[in-house]
Amino acid sequence: MGRWDTVTGLEYGIQLPVQSQSTLYTEPWETGAGPADLVAVARAADRAGFAYVACCDHVAVPRRLAGAMSTVWYDPVATLAHLAAVTERVRLLSHVAVVGLRHPLLTAKQYATLDHLSGGRLILGVGAGHVPEEFEALGVDFRQRGALLDETIDALRAALGPEEFPEHHGKAYDFEALGQRPRPAQARVPVWVGGSSPAAVRRAALRGDGWLPQGDPRDRLPAQIDRLRRLRGDTPLTIGALTEPLYVSTPAWDVGRRTLHGTPESIAESLREYRAMGVHQIQVRFRSRSRTELTDQMAAFGEEVAPML
Repeated sequence: MGRWDTVTGLEYGIQLPVQSQSTLYTEPWETGAGPADLVAVARAADRAGFAYVACCDHVAVPRRLAGAMSTVWYDPVATLAHLAAVTERVRLLSHVAVVGLRHPLLTAKQYATLDHLSGGRLILGVGAGHVPEEFEALGVDFRQRGALLDETIDALRAALGPEEFPEHHGKAYDFEALGQRPRPAQARVPVWVGGSSPAAVRRAALRGDGWLPQGDPRDRLPAQIDRLRRLRGDTPLTIGALTEPLYVSTPAWDVGRRTLHGTPESIAESLREYRAMGVHQIQVRFRSRSRTELTDQMAAFGEEVAPML
């Protein structure tokens, strides 16, 4: 997915509702929702041509952050595996897995199995993490999380590769002659690196197959993309962007001043600006008051907006 060369169209994916309930983006209806709603949204994404559905990762949220973040964070492997069984083509993205919290052989076992069971639909999104207490509880040095993530990506490249007995020799992890099957269905599992800090952008350029920005506004993206290009050279890299909240049509309720709404043509015209910057895939989200309104919005986007991207 994605190349450095001229972008001819935008792929579009979605962070699933319900599975993470931070106050930054959760709609009120999600607090009472559950597995059936996740399945309905994933199936709607499958029908509407979405490139992927995504699931976040937190093991445990400290009390000091629970008011803002909530403690609702579904496990990404379990959730994406469940949704793989009820969808056909949509890809499955961890956005993002804090892979430094776990031994890479454990992570590889989980995600290789997911890729195998889904017929090769995994995209492994990874990030450094930001909650010190989470690292402390799991016995991982929070201060070393960047260096640990760098090595973990290298170790996962080996552990998710074609070899039944992968080999890695590093400062934090050292393994060989340990076999894991099933192997991933994909010859190379795409690794997308999340984050917008200078370190994260550098990590994406040097170690990733794609970049997942975290909240960069439109006016910051060109500079970030230029830096990625300088660091990456000619090797292909999938560039992502998180769009503003969307609402297809004129809303009859207050969707917030930042929400992009209106006719399909006006929304498509605005989103094509991302394509002009060199973005390959956009992650969209929709304002909604119910699951039905969300899936209707997704269908309208797939039918009316996406063909103009």
